[in-house]
Amino acid sequence: MRIDGLQYANWSEKIFRQMRDGDVDAVHVTIAYHETFRETVLNFERWNRWFEVHSDLILKGTTAADIDLARETGRTAIFFGFQNPSPIEDDIGLVEIVHSLGARFMQLTYNNQSLLATGCYEAEDTGITRMGRQVIREMNRVGLVVDMSHSADRSTIEAAEVSERPIAITHANPYDWSPALRNKKDDVIRTVTEGGGMLGFSLYPHHLKDKSDCSLQSFCEMIARAAERYGVQHLGIGSDLCQDQPDSIVEWMRTGRWTKEIDYGEGSAAAPGFPEMPDWFRDNRDFGNIEAGLREVGMNDDEVGGIMGGNWYRFFSDNFGKVTG
Repeated sequence: MRIDGLQYANWSEKIFRQMRDGDVDAVHVTIAYHETFRETVLNFERWNRWFEVHSDLILKGTTAADIDLARETGRTAIFFGFQNPSPIEDDIGLVEIVHSLGARFMQLTYNNQSLLATGCYEAEDTGITRMGRQVIREMNRVGLVVDMSHSADRSTIEAAEVSERPIAITHANPYDWSPALRNKKDDVIRTVTEGGGMLGFSLYPHHLKDKSDCSLQSFCEMIARAAERYGVQHLGIGSDLCQDQPDSIVEWMRTGRWTKEIDYGEGSAAAPGFPEMPDWFRDNRDFGNIEAGLREVGMNDDEVGGIMGGNWYRFFSDNFGKVTG
């Protein structure tokens, strides 16, 4: 089983076919960055059309059972998430609405301070806000997973402590392996995983040791060390693949509507666009390279199977439904 915890590609039939060529059973797809509720609804509408046109390749996922269906029918299940809480605007009632539309993950921040928490680029981390605590409770109730991939340390730890259900860091790596601002420190990962949460390892070059020149061996050795430290059952892949996106999209990710200035995020004025992917992971057909690399560093079949998809499957199964009773 192969499940990717996060992608934001420039979607096309080519990419959907590459998912099938790579035996990718499910992908968590970013459907909103800075969009309002209405704009996000239009993105759902666009995906509904793709599900119709490419019904032989993809299907909409809302529960883990949809992954089973995808595997049985030779397709990829697409699960939706937001990298920012902007789709719920300032209305907690929209949490249940976006879940009913198909959202299954929502980040509480995207780099900046939000109404809910503090992003990893802010100078001061004030933690989860009053509204954030209420929204987390509502997300727990309906089955919308709290994602803290772009959040600051205190906010992430508090989210894990406030949430009554496990949370996720869908796409990041350990800070002590690669000290990128977006990567996560030991106490952050430990708090998330000890609460039953998941860490998805990112292949976005700015999150990798040696960036685009990161070796497959280095990446897989990092995963093996994390498995020893945090427990292999809490780990998966969250590639953060942005395949075929123009550089204008990375500018949109970084600036949205919050600034009139250029913000380079993890890039720089000298390298403002998307970085080159490592040569061992260019697209969805390359997941087999990671699987082989994990075996090369000594992980057994059960461990590899969990990281490549089994752990995400269990997490989806446990956390996408409403709390009953």
